[in-house]
Amino acid sequence: MSRIASDVQLMLRRPPRQQYAALCYRPRKKQGGVEVLLLTSRDTGRWVIPKGWPMPGKKSHAVAEREAWEEAGVKGKVSHEPFGYYSYAKGMDGGLKIHCRVQVHLLLVKEMAKDFREKGTRRLEWVNCEEAAARVNEPELKVLFHRLAQMAANMPPGDGTPEEG
Repeated sequence: MSRIASDVQLMLRRPPRQQYAALCYRPRKKQGGVEVLLLTSRDTGRWVIPKGWPMPGKKSHAVAEREAWEEAGVKGKVSHEPFGYYSYAKGMDGGLKIHCRVQVHLLLVKEMAKDFREKGTRRLEWVNCEEAAARVNEPELKVLFHRLAQMAANMPPGDGTPEEG
């Protein structure tokens, strides 16, 4: 009986929903390395990075770039290739949770707007990668922050572009 229940559960399980995110960072002038931008989610106040659903006609990196602008008011140079992925359970209206897979793109922040679409609905903070990893809940996102910190240690001065090593 439990095998039948398990088989039915597998048949009804949906594949994860896809989202795209921007891991926004900037070089730290005096201390070296980089700092990253965290923001709070509008519903639970958890620390997150800007992310959103696919948009018709837009590539994944363009969606990530747009979400960074709408949610945090930042613009910059976005990587076209994914930096990594993480998964989480998104709470929907009515209490339903859906499994999401988030494709993350690096975004080197060049400017921050004083006014943007979601200003006032979220808190924004620049923190180092270790602090960011400590604040977020998703284990795979923590790994991405640690990976960025390691890459930033190999960053040429003044470049702002981490090099994978």
